[in-house]
Amino acid sequence: MYAFYLEGFLLSLGLIVAIGAQNAFVLRQGLMSSHIFLVCLLCSISDATLIFIGVYGVGSWLSSINAARVAITLMAALFLLFYGFLRIRSATHPVGLELEHAKATSRKTTAFTALAFTWLNPHVYMDTLLLIGGASARYVGSERSAFAIGAATASFVFFFSLGYGARLLSSKLSQPTIWRFIDSSIALLMFILSGVLICSLV
Repeated sequence: MYAFYLEGFLLSLGLIVAIGAQNAFVLRQGLMSSHIFLVCLLCSISDATLIFIGVYGVGSWLSSINAARVAITLMAALFLLFYGFLRIRSATHPVGLELEHAKATSRKTTAFTALAFTWLNPHVYMDTLLLIGGASARYVGSERSAFAIGAATASFVFFFSLGYGARLLSSKLSQPTIWRFIDSSIALLMFILSGVLICSLV
């Protein structure tokens, strides 16, 4: 079961690490030491919820249709290849994560903002419902559960690490050379996972 858990963990982590508005918001809250736990918890739970909907909704439906399962697995593999090439392109022109100097907001406003960055972000639906959900379609029973738990765990690990490690990470993430390494590593991971998906069809 560990192999399925690890695959879900790595796939989810590879998708979530890329620079985005949600990550910048979590990092900014960490730098300001403002409602860090609340923000990390809301982002993690939201991602995990969408992952389980994708795995047990989209993934479960696709697994019942053999032709659809093969098609979505191939599409997921191709998307991972495409995403990997995008990360390579980013690595050739790296840009540091820029943070705005924002003032701390109320707990309620912060909570709504954290939820908005997740639920109003169209990319999160493609990643969780389609890509992760589609990748899980070839698994059944405990294998699918391990994959889903691994993917959800990655969200909790990433967001809490980012939020509470913000002060340590801020100076590093502002350096383009660090993002060259991160993007290159993500590209390699995406190529490996794409290969795993393709091999599952053979």
